[in-house]
Amino acid sequence: MDKSRAAEGAQRRLGRDPADAPKLEVCPVCASRLVLPVEWAPAADRAHWRVSFRCPECEWRGAGTYDQETVDRFDEALDRGVEAMLSDLEFLAKANMEDEMERFIRALWADLIVPQDF
Repeated sequence: MDKSRAAEGAQRRLGRDPADAPKLEVCPVCASRLVLPVEWAPAADRAHWRVSFRCPECEWRGAGTYDQETVDRFDEALDRGVEAMLSDLEFLAKANMEDEMERFIRALWADLIVPQDF
């Protein structure tokens, strides 16, 4: 069982539904799922975290203090976002390279590339 499922099970046993937990990655103003942490640090009690946020779509800024489980879910959402961006980057890089190769091949066949080009 992964860490997030274990945390959800613990929340249910304590009578709290994880679906009701705050989703820190969602902007409270525009509902964008791109909210980013600007700064985070342990709170004075060391059982919570003080987190400052920014939404890149509407420029909302906010801050709050959250328990470890909520911050862990936010961190996992950020990790999933990074994975999605890297996957998109890989797809775009491959598509761009294929396009460049096709143009290069067409230029070769049309005798548009000469030794002086190199």
